[in-house]
Amino acid sequence: MSATKQSDLGLRIRQNMGFSIAVLLFVIVYFLYHLAHPKGFSSQVLVQNSNEVFSLAMLAMAQTVPVLLGGLDLSVGAVMTLVDCLASHLLEGAGPSVGFGIIACLFAGALAGFVNGCVVVFGRIQPIIATLATGAVYMGLALFLRPIPGGKINEDINWAMTNALGDFAETVGIFEDGKAAWFQPIAGVPTALVLLIIVALVTWVPFRRSVTGRTVYAIGSAEGAAFMSGLNIAGGKLAAFTLAGLFAGIGGIFMAIQTSSGNADIPMAGAYTLSSIASVVIGGTSLLGGTGGAIGSIFGTLILKVISFNFRVFDIAPLLQPLFEGLVLLAAVSLGALSILRVKNQLELFR
Repeated sequence: MSATKQSDLGLRIRQNMGFSIAVLLFVIVYFLYHLAHPKGFSSQVLVQNSNEVFSLAMLAMAQTVPVLLGGLDLSVGAVMTLVDCLASHLLEGAGPSVGFGIIACLFAGALAGFVNGCVVVFGRIQPIIATLATGAVYMGLALFLRPIPGGKINEDINWAMTNALGDFAETVGIFEDGKAAWFQPIAGVPTALVLLIIVALVTWVPFRRSVTGRTVYAIGSAEGAAFMSGLNIAGGKLAAFTLAGLFAGIGGIFMAIQTSSGNADIPMAGAYTLSSIASVVIGGTSLLGGTGGAIGSIFGTLILKVISFNFRVFDIAPLLQPLFEGLVLLAAVSLGALSILRVKNQLELFR
């Protein structure tokens, strides 16, 4: 192997160290969880785990994009809650009305993110302050829609989206009896897991490879240099916050489908927001911006959730869970800071 290829390989390893550690940690902890679980490696357990992970994974993806800009979005939990309450009104019908309801909910989430971007770009306000204010507005709208928990979601959608692919196929009528020879090997795969993979492939991968995506990374790395290079700074920020709102909206739709209701729960929205930040950090995305990605944040979410899964299966006191989650987060932040502490010349950070 030539010296140049060795140098490129070493650079890639250093750049993806946080992501690699997150994946390895998840595989180890999740394997131990399944070994200890009474039902072992079963489709039923995987379906339950996937349903619990999905909404937070969407919020982690939503949080990743503003963090890549070098900011934080404190409204992602509120946007998810707002869309959850909106979905509880719009997804109770059947047929085309449900499809239009899902489109309306996605638009609402993206619109909320776009408003965040407008406040940050045109109001020239720091993202953490801007989204703190807009988040309060979105929670107010959610409470207006659902002063008390309630609503109803189409039962077929609830069943199809919160079970395995075999149940999904039977519900939507892909096969007459929901079975086919080629389909059997994947019939037990959770629908939520497949949906998560589709969202990541259809939205995040193209975004990261696009000019706008590269602009977002450039802004987070050095906004001044990105501006001098002629990049569209305002457009990049608006696109980033809009995409964050879309991800949060998807999480809100699934939460409504999963719970078959809407709930403007303020403490829950705040807890989801904080967990999304933790997922981003554990997944290897730097809070300084310009480094990381949504796929790593998904694995960060998986690690947080697997910790709670293990607490249940090993019957450990739930009060200790925040302690362990905090230790994992502290370890992730510390590992991310080691590379900065080793730098003798700050210019080396931009090489």
